[in-house]
Amino acid sequence: MKSQYRILFAFVALLLTVGLACNFLTGSSATEAPTVEEPPAVEEPQVEAPASSAPTEAPVATEPPAEQPVAEQYFTEEFDAEIGNWSRHDVLGSKETNEDGLSLNVEDSRLIFDFSTKYLYTYLFYEPFEYDNVALEASVENRGMNDNAISLICRYSDEGWYEFNIANSGLYTMMYGFVDASGNIGYARLADGGSTKIKAGKDVNVYKIICNNRKLSLYINGTETRVYEDNQHVLRDGKVGISVSSFNQLPIKVEYDWVTISEP
Repeated sequence: MKSQYRILFAFVALLLTVGLACNFLTGSSATEAPTVEEPPAVEEPQVEAPASSAPTEAPVATEPPAEQPVAEQYFTEEFDAEIGNWSRHDVLGSKETNEDGLSLNVEDSRLIFDFSTKYLYTYLFYEPFEYDNVALEASVENRGMNDNAISLICRYSDEGWYEFNIANSGLYTMMYGFVDASGNIGYARLADGGSTKIKAGKDVNVYKIICNNRKLSLYINGTETRVYEDNQHVLRDGKVGISVSSFNQLPIKVEYDWVTISEP
């Protein structure tokens, strides 16, 4: 069997030799076998060597962003920073009132109301929380004319609010405030009176209100001045607020030293 393969192999080799010789002699071109191109060589990525020397400039340390103050439910506002948690609402008392006639600033840890217009009632409400039973106390100094009023507010909501007004002249009122269907503000008087505990003129007074269930209490310079039980409006909860009002004489300048919100 092996001898047969040898004969066959010799015969095939003879035919190839004769064919090649004939092509060479006749000059005819033989069909060339297709050449297989090798894939192009993949170049290795050039990696730059890291600089061996130390950086020419020291990295600049960046300070983390300042954290925003967290709103507290019960605390003392000492006006050491801007009053971002308090919203402002102005009420114009007459047609001649200039709505831009108030400079309201925080300076030297005091909230300063400086009026250049008559009959302007400016409210600030503490926005982050609503309260049912709450105590609100403030230290207030009068630095202008005696013709003004300080207000402390509790349970301010769409249903209405309780407002305690203390005039620097020596009078006070407790009122129920509301907004009617036309968007106008109205008041209903609950109680009023006068107190010799109010320090008139350029002096410091500490006022406190307590709204506890239906009982509304007013304290002037540490003395319980009036207690009223509201069985008509019976407001449940809402925001607390402070206010200063200018009346007929100017200039009016009032400074809040601190405001404390606490449980009753």
